[in-house]
Amino acid sequence: MSDLVTGEAVVLGLRAAKLPSRGLAVTLDLAVQVVGLVVTTLVLSLLAPGLDGAAVAAVTIGLTVLFLVALPIMIETLSRGRSLGKAALGLRVVRSDGGPVRFRHSLVRGLVGFLEIIVLFGVPAVICSVVSSEGKRLGDVFAGTLVVRERVPGGGGAAAALPPVNPQLLQAIGGELVALDLSAVPEPLWLAVRQFLGRIGELDQAVAHRMSARLADDLAARTGHPVPYGVHPAAYLGAVLTERQRREWTRAQGYASQQQAQGRQYAPQPHTPQQYGTQQYAPQPPQQPAPPIAPVTPPAPPSPPATGTGFAPPA
Repeated sequence: MSDLVTGEAVVLGLRAAKLPSRGLAVTLDLAVQVVGLVVTTLVLSLLAPGLDGAAVAAVTIGLTVLFLVALPIMIETLSRGRSLGKAALGLRVVRSDGGPVRFRHSLVRGLVGFLEIIVLFGVPAVICSVVSSEGKRLGDVFAGTLVVRERVPGGGGAAAALPPVNPQLLQAIGGELVALDLSAVPEPLWLAVRQFLGRIGELDQAVAHRMSARLADDLAARTGHPVPYGVHPAAYLGAVLTERQRREWTRAQGYASQQQAQGRQYAPQPHTPQQYGTQQYAPQPPQQPAPPIAPVTPPAPPSPPATGTGFAPPA
């Protein structure tokens, strides 16, 4: 069994396909390709019976390259690593890091495979697959690929890899989960836990248990608290991940409440009368301008007395 590791250091735990299953898949693919080649050649010979020897040789070479090299490369690229024979046996071609294959991977596999499987009758492919611990042939070695099993025989019970946990036991470890210090757990480890729990039903029970124990030990080394006795490592991983999500949700709710409070504090307030002591002062309406005051005319001075008569009127 081969554990693949992705670029994010996530252990995939996929089972590498060995020589018997790979040989049967190649045999099915070659049978379909040869039948297609023969049928197409016969149809062309019936449609164009007057071709000379050079034309027949050119058409034969072209059809051979098409059915034995070009079509397998195209099918493997478009199907993300699954040919007809691999799909029938539950196999898939992936990169060595677990990612899907690209055109360049399929091209190298197809060219090298034509030489080692068809031209050399599969002898180099068999020897290399027997020697390799992951069952790789020369095309896989040069392309950096690996054929893995997507369906494990007898793995129908893989969904039961996470056994039920006693509710009293979960209640007992609830206090420890709340008190855990998760600040030292790196984000790649959380990513590995989430991806493992998301596809635990697709893994073999032995693979799932080994991976969950490894992840639980890494988590316990970061938090300083070992996995409680009697709790399945996968169940403990799910409980710790749920506790982290609960803390993130609580933190997000608190931040949202704080933002709402600050928004209400700095919002413009409506104009209301101000209170000073016991007397209320409301804004007064603007007063009308006073009418203009007419100017006052000063009194005229008294006229001087008449001269030359010597008579003065009585006061």
